[in-house]
Amino acid sequence: MQVDFAELVKDAILLKADHAAIAEVSQIKFVEEFRKACEQNTCGKYNTNWVCPPAVGDFAELKMRACQYKQGLFFQTVHQLAKTFDWPGMMAAKKVHDAVFRGILDNVRNKHNLKNILPLNAGACEVCSRCAYLDNEACRLPDQAFASVEAYGIDVINLEKACGIPYYNGKNTVSYVGLILFNIPL
Repeated sequence: MQVDFAELVKDAILLKADHAAIAEVSQIKFVEEFRKACEQNTCGKYNTNWVCPPAVGDFAELKMRACQYKQGLFFQTVHQLAKTFDWPGMMAAKKVHDAVFRGILDNVRNKHNLKNILPLNAGACEVCSRCAYLDNEACRLPDQAFASVEAYGIDVINLEKACGIPYYNGKNTVSYVGLILFNIPL
């Protein structure tokens, strides 16, 4: 099966990504220190859900899992904020990004028929109001819960540079990324 990379990128833009590119997994720089930010609970989600550390798996395991893929659709959404540290604006933008991520993921699965994929989103999974992890239960929605690029220790700035996607998008903006790794079916 032939996958049209240009069409994948075009579709991501049509589905409201501001920037998109095909990334070669060989371009991804994995940095264990980035993963340590998770362990320091920088975002407040450490040990609170199935797709964040420690439950998601250790760094070496996740890197090995990601490196089983050849390419990925890497995309970014950019959101205007009222001011630089507009936390409510950032959280509202994350919800918009998550909807864009899910739309692009559906497109990758259904239109482009890519099934052997590893979807990685920005930040912690927030599908459920309370993750089953906290109650020592299995994930209720495993097909909708996605680990983050951060949990995998991916150097996003390096990947953005490699793909020609800007890291800085102007004053009073916040940007979120998604990465859907895939292998082309034979």
